Parts: sequence; C-alpha cells; structure tokens
Amino acid sequence: MSLSFTRLSPAIGAVVAGIDLAQPLTTTLRDELTAALLQHQVLFFRGQDLSPRQQRDFAAWFGDLHVHPLYPQIAELPQIMVLDTAQNDLRDNAIWHTDVTFIDTPPLGSVLAARQLPPYGGDTLWASGTAAYAALSPRLQQLLDGLSATHDFTKSFPLERFGHTPEALARYEETRRSTPPVSHPVVRTHPVSGDKALFVSDGFTTRINELQPAESDALLALLFAHYAKPEFSVRWRWQPGDVAFWDNRVTQHYAVDDYRPAHRVMHRATILGDKPF
Repeated sequence: MSLSFTRLSPAIGAVVAGIDLAQPLTTTLRDELTAALLQHQVLFFRGQDLSPRQQRDFAAWFGDLHVHPLYPQIAELPQIMVLDTAQNDLRDNAIWHTDVTFIDTPPLGSVLAARQLPPYGGDTLWASGTAAYAALSPRLQQLLDGLSATHDFTKSFPLERFGHTPEALARYEETRRSTPPVSHPVVRTHPVSGDKALFVSDGFTTRINELQPAESDALLALLFAHYAKPEFSVRWRWQPGDVAFWDNRVTQHYAVDDYRPAHRVMHRATILGDKPF
C-alpha cells in the first residue's frame, strides 16, 4: 500500500488515502501512520468497511486498549465503546473535551468509526492543543508552565444522568471509588515530539490547583475559550464508512449535538497512554 495525506487546515487534520483498515497492518504502515499522527494530530479515512473486531485490532497496533467504566460496550468486545443516542444521552460529548483525562495515564489516542449517521448534522470538531499553546503570549505561557489542574469524571458524567437505575448507580459508585480526581500539568509535553500543548478541557478539568478558586475559574474560562478558536480546529462532516484516529495527548474534540431526534451510532476504541508531564 502507498499512503497519501491531504492536509485539511494549517493547525490540524489530514485525510489518508491508500489504506484498507480492515487488513492487518505491517510495521512499516504503522510507523507511517504514527509519524502522520504526530504531524497532523487527527487522521481521517474514507470508505472503510471495518467490523468492530477489525476496529479493535487496528487500534491495538498502537497500544493496549481502555475499557470505559460507564459507557456501554459491545458484549464480546468490551474495548469497543458504543455511542448510541438510542441508549444514552450523549450531551457530555457536545463539549470540548479530551478523552478520559480523569485517570492517571490518559489515552494516547482514539479510533472512532461511524456506524449510523443522521441525514444531516452530527459533525465532530477537533482542536490542536499545541497550536493553542503556541498562540499564547510568552508571559502567559510562563505563568502556565508548572501549574497543575484537577480532572474529575463527574464534571461530564453527573450522577443524575448516569445513576438512574440500581445497576447504573452501583456502576457509578464503583467508578467513583476506583477513579478519584487526579492532577495533570496544565501544559503537557508530548512524550514523542517534545511539543508543548494545553492540557485542560471544559469536559473534565475542575480547577487549577495552585490558584485561588476565583483565579482558577477566570483563567480556565480564558483557556477554554482560547482553545476553541476556529484557527486551531478542523470540522469533519461524517459519511458512512468514515474512521477518525486522533492523538488524544494534544487535542480536544466536540461532537456537535444538532441532529435530534435522528439516530446516531459511533464505535470508539481508546488506546491507553502514559502519565502526562
């Protein structure tokens, strides 16, 4: 196979052609995709005929896979998370967020496959944390370097929406016990490229630890708004057979919730990462 990449914006995103994700990867192809992911941060693949098992196997080429503590999964493939508007209220995805930053070792990346799409709407946006950080003034960069922030899953997954049955409540309480709030750097250094990126999101970041609450709220509001600027983002209009693969260490994304009452189903495989520094 010969890969080609079409860049979508100056900051982030490229379309990949010349690969069938349903086929096993070679080491050479994996290395090419890894290099492209470092450069473009999110990769898009059109026209893929990918079963859930093949999606899992593709993602597993890049690392061990995460099993989400709250979202539904395919029973025989727990590494495949199901985002189905008929099963769950997915409003927590309609916010700028980085996946699963509420654990000590947040994901390296995610692979998202379109399974059922609304007739229109339902786009997803991705934004570059490295572009957002680079656009800050040097003085603000200096202030942020060395600060840490608390990430808590309950900010996007409140009890009233995820504990509405006895079984769901038990699962939620177990997640609360096993997944207490964690701290990560406000500015993360990419473990491979060495680039710096903002690592706070409206989805899970609750406070900057070294600041007073009012100071933390004001600074986080500024950073959330800054990160969401169109200059740092790309918007993807899904088609049947589309797959997206993104570097979760230096990006955020936003699933636009504009298609109700139409039905939308996506499958996600999430690749475990390392402890941010």
